[in-house]
Amino acid sequence: MSTETLEKAKSAIPVRGFLDIKDIAIPQGEELVKAILDLKKEKNAVILAHYYQPGEIQDIADFLGDSLQLARQAKETNADMIVFCGVHFMAEAAKILNPTKKVVLPDTMAGCSLADGCSGEGLRKMREQHPNALIATYINCNAETKAESDIIVTSSNAETVIEALPKDRPIIFAPDKNLGRYLSQKTGRDMILWDGSCIVHEAFSMERIAKQLADNPDAKLIAHPESEEAVLKLAHFIGSTSALLNFVEKDDCQKFIIATEEGILHEMKKRAPHKELIPALVFDESCNCSECFYMKRNTMEKLYLCMKYELPEILIDEELRLKALKPIEAMLDLSKSIK
Repeated sequence: MSTETLEKAKSAIPVRGFLDIKDIAIPQGEELVKAILDLKKEKNAVILAHYYQPGEIQDIADFLGDSLQLARQAKETNADMIVFCGVHFMAEAAKILNPTKKVVLPDTMAGCSLADGCSGEGLRKMREQHPNALIATYINCNAETKAESDIIVTSSNAETVIEALPKDRPIIFAPDKNLGRYLSQKTGRDMILWDGSCIVHEAFSMERIAKQLADNPDAKLIAHPESEEAVLKLAHFIGSTSALLNFVEKDDCQKFIIATEEGILHEMKKRAPHKELIPALVFDESCNCSECFYMKRNTMEKLYLCMKYELPEILIDEELRLKALKPIEAMLDLSKSIK
């Protein structure tokens, strides 16, 4: 491959989101897995992957986890390069925690509807309207939004964090209104909610899920708290990504209807191979499961190119990084007791 071809591919990253190099031979199958593992060793890299990633990426990851688990791993790693297989805000958080390490993401267009719908400017305006309020922001947001927050939460630690906030201060919760409403009901805290939601978790159909439950009376419905209230009311168990995994693994029930992103089924099947797992149905009757388009933008081929050329790289202005770091570290300190 010529230098000109590589430079052209690099210049197109802002538009395409990844290194699109058509005249390079990318290994396939087991050879591709070996090539990625060789690159990892050569570059002293660590591969972090979310449970919603494609199964083959989950299988090759050094650490697999939800947002809280991955934030911890990103902070604790001794690797020189962090290869984040997730969405953009996750890789950005890893860079915020590791300013001296190189952080790369296979496809920078792996975004998030929640992050896209909430801005730092918007939070500043909400604070002006409610000057005594504390801003608790879900980790599914960009660095500018984190920088305007008092503390960050994940679905794993949100209840713990909210309970720890001063009772005499109102709480602005952003950007997920469904998670915020759920937390308000669980903790009894009144919250001022940003009007945002996850396109994946809002896709579930209460009517179709109700029929699934009727057709499977021996099944339990488990749901992520980003789902709409009508779905949560039907659920036998509500929890974070890691909590859902643990519940399926340890509960005596042998059949579950899963109301979260379908990528979680890959790990669930490993942990509970003898149990029946049924994806909860969405409004679109042409599709039987809810899949995050953004999460699935990352592929093994993109991962290989990302590691080989160490691009696309996540870079953050230092002043912004320090502002965003403070609420993340406050979250991690409060979450030490959560596994």
